[in-house]
Amino acid sequence: MKKIVLTAALVAASSSVMAAAPGGPSCGWGNMLFEGQAGTPTHVVAYTTNGTSGNATFGMTSGTNGCQTSAPLTYRGDKMINVAYMMDELSEDMARGNGEALNAVAVMIGIEQEDRARFASITHENFNQIFPSADVTADQVVNNLAVVMNNDEQLSKYIAS
Repeated sequence: MKKIVLTAALVAASSSVMAAAPGGPSCGWGNMLFEGQAGTPTHVVAYTTNGTSGNATFGMTSGTNGCQTSAPLTYRGDKMINVAYMMDELSEDMARGNGEALNAVAVMIGIEQEDRARFASITHENFNQIFPSADVTADQVVNNLAVVMNNDEQLSKYIAS
């Protein structure tokens, strides 16, 4: 059951991640056709036009269709970590100092294998700070975890400044 919950959490987290403007903000025929328009339906149709015809991919590889790949990709959406689907398992794992949910969060954060034991140890030692009450929200847990990690010399490198 835990594996199903973790898989669902990882899928939910990864499905909400999207780079802003791959190939540039005006890349592809969809962007050209709907230039200046806003709204979710317009963006979906523009994205679909670019994706189904492959013109954005062609534009990025050939430097045409308003596409350029020299600028770095950016992300302006929600945090990738979404622990809402596994709060119970995560709290149990942090209280124990190991487990699948704790490892899944470490992977989502991007903690390298050699730092995962430290991550497990620090989250165990600071359990009461990360989960200060029974009604703590997932966002509070993520923020508390970031504070704990930022205060640790070895793990602070994983927290974006």
